[in-house]
Amino acid sequence: MIFSFLRSSSLLQRMMAVALLGIALAAASAHAATVDPKAAPNDFVQAAADNALNALKQDKVAQAGDLNRINQLVDQYILPYVNFEKTTRLAAGRYWRQATPDQQKRLVDAFRNTLIRTYSGALANVDQKSTMTMQPFRGDPKADDVVVRSSVSQSNGPAVGVDYRLEQTPSGWKIYDLNVEGIWLIQNYRNQFAQQISQNGIDGLIDALNKNQAKQPS
Repeated sequence: MIFSFLRSSSLLQRMMAVALLGIALAAASAHAATVDPKAAPNDFVQAAADNALNALKQDKVAQAGDLNRINQLVDQYILPYVNFEKTTRLAAGRYWRQATPDQQKRLVDAFRNTLIRTYSGALANVDQKSTMTMQPFRGDPKADDVVVRSSVSQSNGPAVGVDYRLEQTPSGWKIYDLNVEGIWLIQNYRNQFAQQISQNGIDGLIDALNKNQAKQPS
């Protein structure tokens, strides 16, 4: 059985939609930005957001809601700046250490595909009148783990706070967690993952994620 958050995931869908809006929307720059993962954290997130938004605006197929094309844009403009292995490892918690290397790889792939599809669905509904405002950076820019805060304004509702947790890697900053209105993505998935693994094991979780992916329209 596919577990509850995959059957009724309105909260997670909202989280993904708003978070993606944050990384795909920025103060409307008409020019491509150079994304420097080794720049200051706020500048890195802002540049990645600018590029994603510009790519979406210029792609008529994506604007028409073609999920395959949107998926390509997500893969090109967003995924390079996300550490999905760390996201998956933290979501799996103590069960990650119990998984074999093959199970770990398959779980990362299954979770990555689930989040990509969710991101793609959010991009198909991007309100291009929305904007993202970066909040003043309050952390230590020399730290290895920081939180970047932003506020996403929506034409159909109040502004929403979105935080991005970044880690410093040899190649620069990588995003690995999201917080929308006080709800961290990893923590929310960790509870669901633990429930599924306790019932059906690591392979059961992987199968549930893949089955949900297969049921979603292309």
